[in-house]
Amino acid sequence: MCKPVVSGGPVMSRVILVGQAPGDKEPKMGRPFAWTAGKTLFKWFEQGLGWSEAETRSRIYFAAVCRCFPGKKAGGGDRVPSPQEIEECSVWLDREIRILEPALVLPVGKLAISQFQEAGKLDAVIGKTFRCRRAGIDFDLIPLPHPSGASPWHRMEPGRTLLGNALRAIACHPAISF
Repeated sequence: MCKPVVSGGPVMSRVILVGQAPGDKEPKMGRPFAWTAGKTLFKWFEQGLGWSEAETRSRIYFAAVCRCFPGKKAGGGDRVPSPQEIEECSVWLDREIRILEPALVLPVGKLAISQFQEAGKLDAVIGKTFRCRRAGIDFDLIPLPHPSGASPWHRMEPGRTLLGNALRAIACHPAISF
């Protein structure tokens, strides 16, 4: 197992947000989405649901496809977790789903989306709600784009509009009104 493992903490919620993997800052900060992508993600929740970062972290369970920073690519930037790393960590995500029995899962980015369904093009999945099953639990899935500064998708059309649609769908979901 890699170290250090990054966790969102013990939040009992019917909503699980699933990220790709922590970046290099998250292990130092001790929480997921603690740096640039997190600032964007929490801005989305503030605009779409009226929640501050603290409120979002207290109301949504944060999970990840991989629990540890996978390292840097040779040319710079964060390395995408390997299929072996994803497989090794999948047991954790399955256990979290079985324990929390979520009504709503929010996968963030293509890698996280692909753990639940075919990711394809973002404009085919962002802004839509899907019914999914994993680890013996049925739940709604509302995919989100990755809030990374490296991807301009959510800042241009159709990404901006589809992200707004996704945030409205999240705000209206029964699992949110707890």
